[in-house]
Amino acid sequence: MATPATTTGTTAPGGADAAHGGGFPPFQGETFASQLLWLAITFGFLYWLTAKVIAPRLSGILEDRANKIGNDLDDAAAMKAKAEEAGQAYEKSLAEARAKSQAIAQETREKVSADSALRRKKVEADLAAKLAEAEAQIVTMKTGAMSNVGAIAAEAAAAIVDRLTGIAPAPADAAKAVKTAMKG
Repeated sequence: MATPATTTGTTAPGGADAAHGGGFPPFQGETFASQLLWLAITFGFLYWLTAKVIAPRLSGILEDRANKIGNDLDDAAAMKAKAEEAGQAYEKSLAEARAKSQAIAQETREKVSADSALRRKKVEADLAAKLAEAEAQIVTMKTGAMSNVGAIAAEAAAAIVDRLTGIAPAPADAAKAVKTAMKG
């Protein structure tokens, strides 16, 4: 079985360290001056780019955005005022409609009440007439019944006496006894 090769920490000639010249370039003293020069050039270019191109664009965008927000707020305030006016007009028309509906309802109630009172009076008059007629019939029937009561009572008294005594009384005597009992 083959074993893997081990490294001891040294690089063979022709390895990675040998190809680059022995270390990290920013830390090498020979390239330090050129690095500072390119840093200054790059910083200057980026500063110029920011000052001349990016900052004016950003300030223009921010100014446009602030103007748009201001215009939107002004439009919103105007719409709010219109909405409040419309709400007040709606409330006013709603109050007028309520008052009108209450007046119509009151008028209808009065009309229905008057019609109802008229019908009630008519029904009461009809009922009073029917009641008077019924009372007259009752009086007539009562008088007729009372006239027959004496005759019926006389017959009943005669039948009772006959049953109890075995002797039938004369019908005139039975009628006379019933009249005497009814008066007293």
